[in-house]
Amino acid sequence: MALVIPPDGFRPPPPIEKPNIYPMEWRVGNASKLAEIYERAKIEGFNPSDLPWDALQPAAWNAEQRIALMYWWALLANFDSSGPPVFARAMIQAFEAHEEDPVRKCFFSITRDEVNHEECCQRAIQGLVPGGPLNFEPRTALERAAHNNIAWLYHNGARYWRGFCQAVNRYPLAVLFTSFMMGEVASSSLFHGMASKAAHPLFREAFRRVGRDEARHLQICMALLEKDWPGLRDDLKPLVTRQLRAGFIFLSMVLWEPQPGQFWELPEYFLDNHRVLIDIARGAGLGLLSYDEQAANWRLAMARVARLVGRWGIEFPSIPELDIKGVDVGDISAADIVPVF
Repeated sequence: MALVIPPDGFRPPPPIEKPNIYPMEWRVGNASKLAEIYERAKIEGFNPSDLPWDALQPAAWNAEQRIALMYWWALLANFDSSGPPVFARAMIQAFEAHEEDPVRKCFFSITRDEVNHEECCQRAIQGLVPGGPLNFEPRTALERAAHNNIAWLYHNGARYWRGFCQAVNRYPLAVLFTSFMMGEVASSSLFHGMASKAAHPLFREAFRRVGRDEARHLQICMALLEKDWPGLRDDLKPLVTRQLRAGFIFLSMVLWEPQPGQFWELPEYFLDNHRVLIDIARGAGLGLLSYDEQAANWRLAMARVARLVGRWGIEFPSIPELDIKGVDVGDISAADIVPVF
């Protein structure tokens, strides 16, 4: 069989409509640092099945402690369960936008990590309270309070997901992942602190593994933003400032306390019951930092982020809850909440 060479030359196919993942390409360009991080992610990732789940014996805690421990893991799941679809969506967008190959691969690695983190939440919740977080019959006042608070958490999580889906194709990655950076700065140190304070060996090991992942995610985020921020248009910089404020409001639910009067739609009793449940979980040896320790962790994170964004002429927002001065960006609505965790 012989080749067929048209006399007038080969015809090119029609142009590929965008966005599209084709033609396939594997450019590295100026994302070589991300390529190095991805190589490390291949060996640093962990298998949740390997953690000592047999050591999770519910009888080691009383009924109130079990429900409070489950409540905190359900609180974490409100964020970690959104991680896999958020980064899967971001990975698809990175392919469609023909981002450099290491960017796409790093998003894949974070997606995998977030599935692992979600599995840790799943195993802990179902081991402590079968049917948790919501498919159990609450019988005591504390169980009813936890059940209702969790339902409100997931109502707000659904609002966040709608906002993210609307924003992901509207803004460049340098805007979308600004608040992600802030969350990673705080959460990487938070989980390391919890690993050192947790009394139970399972929780200690889970927090150690998750903390290592979060530190790597922060490195990915910083490499991505340092690659994209220099070309950020001036008209987008105020949006980045607003996203920093939105990230604080959204992530404080798990990294400190929910801030009333902003994004969160919560009944008036939510925060009081939240504090009771968190105090019980802390007393049960979960490793939770105190209110003041969490506030100090946020302040340290804010100072680090303020220095980073200042290098690129991006103003830092006012965080009055932590007595941090900056630009007043006004109230934060559901449309502003597009961070990832």
